[in-house]
Amino acid sequence: MTDTGMRIGIDLGGTKIEVLAIDCQGVELARHRVETPRNDYEATISAMVGLVRRMEEETGNTGTVGAGIPGSISRITGLVKNSNSTWLNGRPLHKDLTAALGREARVANDANCLAVSEATDGAAAGVHVVYGVILGTGCGGGVAIDGRVHDGPNGVGGEWGHNPLPWQRPEENPGPACYCGKRGCMEMWVSGTGIALDYKEATGRTRTTREIVSDFEAGDEVAAAIVERFEDRLARGLANVINILDPDVIVIGGGVSRVQHIYQVLPGLLPKYVFGGETSTPILPAMYGDSSGVRGAAWLWPIQRS
Repeated sequence: MTDTGMRIGIDLGGTKIEVLAIDCQGVELARHRVETPRNDYEATISAMVGLVRRMEEETGNTGTVGAGIPGSISRITGLVKNSNSTWLNGRPLHKDLTAALGREARVANDANCLAVSEATDGAAAGVHVVYGVILGTGCGGGVAIDGRVHDGPNGVGGEWGHNPLPWQRPEENPGPACYCGKRGCMEMWVSGTGIALDYKEATGRTRTTREIVSDFEAGDEVAAAIVERFEDRLARGLANVINILDPDVIVIGGGVSRVQHIYQVLPGLLPKYVFGGETSTPILPAMYGDSSGVRGAAWLWPIQRS
């Protein structure tokens, strides 16, 4: 095999692990995915290594390796923390993956990878400060500055999912219990889980987020009320991000990002909550959709520009 500057990205999720190989121009060379070996740490490391080997065999090239994970690596202990894939917590994933590969692997939070992907060659290409939002089963956030991860000394830069919903109404307090041990986290309001939970609370019936959105698009009044509350809560959460970070662009990925209505209403909702009563921050869907995380993992090894 020869080293041609290929970059390999791994997106480690709770249900699947995806791998992508791209060249130094971002052109896709190969891709594959497998089911995540849930609750089995050693098998998870083995699966990640196996996917890297597969990419290198299919392309005939070696590559740098980056991995996006649902959590972060503690700078104090070197162990994974804050992962909703709980079998990763307390484990030296960065060290173990590097050792198993026989070369350095770079590891970052999956929302940070989304931000890096979109800042490198996506919807926010070349933008100075990008805030990446994941609205999926859960809710995450990450920051890229000049195309590189900004995670901070605690590894939680941009992590809004476990901040409380701001400007709570009486009926929103204390809010649903979150897996992190607190109540009322953004993750429990503006995720697919949150939308489905709100629907069940309002109607007593169980519907998937996909079904609720489909009902909304078909003109169902109950679903419309659910989506309206979701969008207002999303605006409140993003207003806090703007008040603190004031990013140049906010890019949204994850399954819920496909709801096109949010891009129509957010520009009108945000000024109600942003300090000063105005905002011109672009709110954009991720160009690479569900592939942004794995592309961003690959771009953890950025282009070296002269």
